[in-house]
Amino acid sequence: MSRQPDVTLAQLRYFVEAASVLSMTKAAEELRVAQSAVSAAVAQLERQVGTPLFIRQHARGLVLTAAGEEMLRDVRGLLAHVGEVLDAARGRGDDVRGRIKLACMVTLVPFVLPDLLAELSGSCPGLEVEVLELEAAAVSTALRSGTVEVAVTYDLGLGQGVAREVIAEVPPYVVLPPRHPLADRSEVRLSDLAEEPMVLLDLPHSREYFRELLAAAGAPPRIAYRSSSVEAVRGMVARGLGFSLLNQRPVLDGTYGGGFVEARPIADDVPSLSVVVAWMESVRRTARARAVTDSAREVVQRLRSATGEPAPGGRARS
Repeated sequence: MSRQPDVTLAQLRYFVEAASVLSMTKAAEELRVAQSAVSAAVAQLERQVGTPLFIRQHARGLVLTAAGEEMLRDVRGLLAHVGEVLDAARGRGDDVRGRIKLACMVTLVPFVLPDLLAELSGSCPGLEVEVLELEAAAVSTALRSGTVEVAVTYDLGLGQGVAREVIAEVPPYVVLPPRHPLADRSEVRLSDLAEEPMVLLDLPHSREYFRELLAAAGAPPRIAYRSSSVEAVRGMVARGLGFSLLNQRPVLDGTYGGGFVEARPIADDVPSLSVVVAWMESVRRTARARAVTDSAREVVQRLRSATGEPAPGGRARS
């Protein structure tokens, strides 16, 4: 019978930290230990598993090997599970604590993140949440690399192998300047916007989604201005520079610059975007991830109710 390598939890923690920051020096600073301790632990781990986990580049930091990338995904899940086992042994199985890394799509951040963090602070005071604000493609990458454990995002570009729980269906709506002729209507048909200049929310996946909505209605957009900031888009619309299409609707119609916009539902039958909590199917879901999911569901439902658009009950899919 072959002897298993004597790998320690400290070696695994040092490896994960070094892989996260791609630097032995920065890992040592985060762990508050000597750099030599991190370097020695990682070198010993590599000898025990029998393969290099990093390519060391002088003055340029570390690069994970293919074996290192695969091991990083597995070890992160292992360490999370060990933490839960120890909490259960201490009689704290229902006391969610520890650290979790969460990705939030940039367009959802101002609507969801403040209330989500406040909710978690109240319900799980022992939980430390680190947030990465990312675009849609980067959310998928962060999940697949193990950089984050869970994500709150639109169901855009996540791909195969990612499990999701839908916490809201968010229909698009038209954003108009004040006193625009179409603002007199209770609903706006997309074909009525065919000759209007558009201010486009210019983010990957989002821009394609809005362009396809208009093209399908026979109103390909005349893009006059564009921005990757939702609030900048609203501000330009408020100044009469064009209309826009958005999904998340603020409770108030005022803008940062003191202007106002008119929000109107779309009369056409158009597809909504799903707001989801996402995680990798291949990774064991921790109590921390479940706590984030529960809080995100409550926060989004409250937001939808405040804007007159109730959210559906959550449902999981992959």
